[in-house]
Amino acid sequence: MKDFYKRTWAVVDLDALQFNYAQIRAHLPSSVSVMAVVKADAYGHGDRMVAQTLYDAGVRSFAVSNINEALNLRRHGINGKILILGYTPPEAAMELVENRISQAVFSAEYALALNEVCQEKQVRVNCHIKLDTGMSRIGFCTEPTESAADAIARICCLPGLNCCGLFSHFSSADAHDDSSDAYTKLQTERFNAIREALLTRGIRFDSYHLQNSAGIAFCSSESFDLARAGIVLYGYAPSHEPLPFALRPVMSLYSTVSMVKEIPASTAVSYNRTFVSSRPMRVATVPIGYADGYPRLLSNKGSMLIRGKRAPIIGNICMDQLVLDVTDIPDVQMGDTVTVVGRDGLEAISFDDLAQPCQTIHYELMCLIGRRVPRVYQSHGETRTVIDYLTET
Repeated sequence: MKDFYKRTWAVVDLDALQFNYAQIRAHLPSSVSVMAVVKADAYGHGDRMVAQTLYDAGVRSFAVSNINEALNLRRHGINGKILILGYTPPEAAMELVENRISQAVFSAEYALALNEVCQEKQVRVNCHIKLDTGMSRIGFCTEPTESAADAIARICCLPGLNCCGLFSHFSSADAHDDSSDAYTKLQTERFNAIREALLTRGIRFDSYHLQNSAGIAFCSSESFDLARAGIVLYGYAPSHEPLPFALRPVMSLYSTVSMVKEIPASTAVSYNRTFVSSRPMRVATVPIGYADGYPRLLSNKGSMLIRGKRAPIIGNICMDQLVLDVTDIPDVQMGDTVTVVGRDGLEAISFDDLAQPCQTIHYELMCLIGRRVPRVYQSHGETRTVIDYLTET
């Protein structure tokens, strides 16, 4: 890896990604295929490399949030089916068709608007019907069952739509109290009721999918064709409940010591003087900040690893830099590697460790890793490629 990339960079372990997919694949029934969720730049890991690696491993279906994410995958040569889970303006129908992208259809109003454009263009868009079984976001209502099924059946007859999938999304499968378990069961029952009602109307879909990562881990998948794997692909559990399969974290995050200095007692550090030294200290400045996706909420709370030891963050985290207390770590010098997320010797920091004091979830922190952080893709201990979003053409 060139020195240029050794300011702040993320390492994406493609072997760990393949391992996680193999674990998920082995856990699911052979009749259920994995749909890899690569929205939000594959949760910050880089969608094109993640998708290509998973395609090479056998994945043939991918899920994204919006049309730009889908087009980006196609632009970089990703084959396989792509489903947009969220809203796409109906006027983009031709782009959907030309790029072999399927679209979630979640209301009669949206279906009619999309169908109108398709008829004008004389094309048919592949669609998956989205049910709202309990999230109260987008999706067709499922109750009363018969009238809901009638409404969906009418949509399936629109000439501009090829309705080839039926899906929904669990609200609380990652929680493990009695109430949440009951709600997950209720969502499954609502989904199956609509499924059966549509079958009695002669409507059968190629694909049925309800399981997210938590559903894959903790719910039965036998009556479905697809399971949408998200966070588990990237090596993290959807909750603190132990998983029935092993995972390996895919991303590590590193930075570099840019300067070491001695400061006397009573010296203020960083903006607003939120830290004042109580003794003479050695401090190291590190070129990572909230513009890189490192949470400002970890000011005076978080820590990083240098030479296998923890160095506390002191003072407010800045846009581009932060300061570590390295008083008790001998011989720290400019150019030393700083482990932000990952393992250094016997010590390790995970995205879960960062999330807890920020009162957030690991999903969010992965997605926050910014575009100015190069992604370094490794396999078998060797760097395969580096993607620097700011310098690529």
